[in-house]
Amino acid sequence: MAAEGGALPAEELVGQVVLPGDVLVLPSHPEADGERLRLGPTAGLPGRLVCGPGLRRCGSGLLVTKCGLLRHRPAGGAGAGGAYWVDSQQKRYVPVKGDHVIGIVTIKAGDIFKVDVGGSEQATLSYLAFEGATKRNRPNVQVGDLIYGQFIVANKDMEPEMVCIDSSGRANGMGVIGHEGLLFKVSLGLIRKLLTPNCEIIQELGQLYPFEIVFGMNGRIWVKAKTIQQTLIVANILEACEHMTAEQRTQAFAKLSES
Repeated sequence: MAAEGGALPAEELVGQVVLPGDVLVLPSHPEADGERLRLGPTAGLPGRLVCGPGLRRCGSGLLVTKCGLLRHRPAGGAGAGGAYWVDSQQKRYVPVKGDHVIGIVTIKAGDIFKVDVGGSEQATLSYLAFEGATKRNRPNVQVGDLIYGQFIVANKDMEPEMVCIDSSGRANGMGVIGHEGLLFKVSLGLIRKLLTPNCEIIQELGQLYPFEIVFGMNGRIWVKAKTIQQTLIVANILEACEHMTAEQRTQAFAKLSES
């Protein structure tokens, strides 16, 4: 049932398809809506509601900006809150501040690198944005290298900017990814699914072969197993998992285990 003014209650639509232009009414709580609604990684804070991908703040509610299934993650601990977002099969990536992505170095110009991240424009990366980098000790980065980093600037009015260090200046797993291995692309929805804690797909794959894997929020995955054949099998399974049920996935893993 539609709420006042044609808006729809967000709680009742979780798990259902929403369309661009739909306005969602948030559950009413004693706090003022303007103080509760936040854009960013504050879903763990009690009473904070986070507006995730596919949604935009609209007065005291949320405006749907892309088609997909409405999802909700409750906040930990006591109190209301959590995060709302739209789960879609979108493949075009829009840079978001704080996202960890896999990019490809396309240009090496002076003190900066240009990195293709799959968005509408390339991101910039300073040679000083690496752990231990100085004017004398420059990182060994070449055109064509794969870079795993995060955005520190990402909005519609400015060129995206990446770094390969965290807030304490440590690489923390970021930097140039090895030349070996395979890079492939999947939908953004599958990436979010694979990055969920204790993802069954990754656990089941780990029981088949030992492998290294890097996930980028821009839909790119880099994987490297012991042999080229095993690398291709892992990549093919990850691509197919998007359209497989849990039962079909179990059967596929069973066949691979036997072989």
